[in-house]
Amino acid sequence: MKTLIRKANKEDAYEAIPLIMEAIGDISMQMTGETEEAAITKEFIQLFTRTDNRHSYLYTYIAEMNGHVAGVLVFYTAEQSITLDANLEAYLSNKKGTVVTIDPETAPGEWYIDTVVVDPTYRGHGIGTKLLGYAEQLVKNSGGGKLALNVELEKDAAIRLYNRLGFVTLCPWTIIGEPFHHMVKAIVAD
Repeated sequence: MKTLIRKANKEDAYEAIPLIMEAIGDISMQMTGETEEAAITKEFIQLFTRTDNRHSYLYTYIAEMNGHVAGVLVFYTAEQSITLDANLEAYLSNKKGTVVTIDPETAPGEWYIDTVVVDPTYRGHGIGTKLLGYAEQLVKNSGGGKLALNVELEKDAAIRLYNRLGFVTLCPWTIIGEPFHHMVKAIVAD
């Protein structure tokens, strides 16, 4: 089966959002200000179709197989994250009527893989590796730099994959009070 990786569009929301929610787990509550799955999904779809936050289709890439969303990559720079997160904090603070702060997930100068996830139906076809390779190529095409991601400590299979692809654990990281490994790979320009 052929995999096409492309920029997301607004219409991808209904297939992409459930996968993103699966990947980020409880973080989805903080990012939407909601606690019930249906409300989280509705809010995420709304955020996906906007242009001013980290969950926007503008920062999302789709791995497509047989006309379906088989995988998702959410990807942006550390510098973009400052504005994207400030916009999301303002939106959520206004929505909740109290100040909301989003934990930083990336260090200055990094290209950040916010989310990489593959639909269970399509797992085992190398789609996750292809999405990570696509992110790497984007960094190469932009002059190289540090490609970074965070992974939960107990996700041993994911950590092994990232190590195999050349990522190294740089330091511990905390997101919504939970421990993560902050992993980085140096990318050299073409």
